[in-house]
Amino acid sequence: MRNMRTLEWDSKQKELRTIDQRRLPASLEFVVLKDEQQVAEAIRNMTLRGAPIIGVSAAFGLALAAIRSSNQELATLKKIIHDAAIELGQTRPTAVNLAWALKRMLTIVDSTTGSADELRHNLELEAMKMADDDVQINQTISKNGAELIEDGDTILHHCNTGALAMVDWGTALGVIRTAHAQGKHLHILVDETRPRLQGSRLTAWELQQYGIPFEIICDNAAGFFLEKGQVQKVLFGADRVVRNGDVANKIGSYMLALAANANHVPVYSVFPISTVDLTIETGVQIPIEMRPQDEVLDIQLHGEQVVPAGSTALNPAFDITPHHLISGYVTEVGVITHPFEENMLKAIRQNRS
Repeated sequence: MRNMRTLEWDSKQKELRTIDQRRLPASLEFVVLKDEQQVAEAIRNMTLRGAPIIGVSAAFGLALAAIRSSNQELATLKKIIHDAAIELGQTRPTAVNLAWALKRMLTIVDSTTGSADELRHNLELEAMKMADDDVQINQTISKNGAELIEDGDTILHHCNTGALAMVDWGTALGVIRTAHAQGKHLHILVDETRPRLQGSRLTAWELQQYGIPFEIICDNAAGFFLEKGQVQKVLFGADRVVRNGDVANKIGSYMLALAANANHVPVYSVFPISTVDLTIETGVQIPIEMRPQDEVLDIQLHGEQVVPAGSTALNPAFDITPHHLISGYVTEVGVITHPFEENMLKAIRQNRS
């Protein structure tokens, strides 16, 4: 596997370097982001995607907003950064890591009372710390989750939750990566994850790098393999988890959880505690991002357009999996089980202590 992070900060040039995930698997290409507008656009157009990496990249976006401004008046610089936070916060509304990261950075902004250069320095250091923390947290999550994986398991994985969706390592795919490194023999069924095909494009590419056996399946084939008893566990990530335990994740997660439950296959959602949003009671209240219809309509087969001319489409990026369909949450403070709300609050308190 490549010896680099998906998201890398150049402390000399004051630039952010990331893999262009739109180009995979055909080519491994990189883009350099030099200001907050470029970071915002990279999040919006999914040059980079995945809840944790969105949060950390937005943090660097605020650092870049401060660094690129020549203003030496502290109050004015603070306003510039707050304005940049508004722009970045509007890029992807569902993933709570984005709001979490911006809030953490704005705490630094509001608490800095020295010079404008001090504020720039503080923001850069905080964003770098968030990047380092992300890697450490993901590795801890993966070790916790690997304890659930048995030698010989076939795991059905949805979307992409590997190093590409983080600064490095991964959450649900990180669990698989860690279990494989422990010597467990695994086989992975990779949902295509339509319409942007994060499974067949990104997860399959990562699994190739790790040398983990896999097969790609159509999203609507998952039920077939679950019913045949050919899957031992279902793993996916999370973009927002609310107080009662409902999970917002990539579209298709809900149907997958339904099929798994009908066939008595455990379902695990894997995420850092920062993905939990205690301000929202149930999944019904989570804002769901609607993506452009072209992502659905522009699909081609044998070089020809699939849909009739003039067709329209609806394209929600996420759906809500109710907590009763989930067997457990894998986090950096351990595996959280029923009753979810009570045990999640305990886990959050433990994480803060």
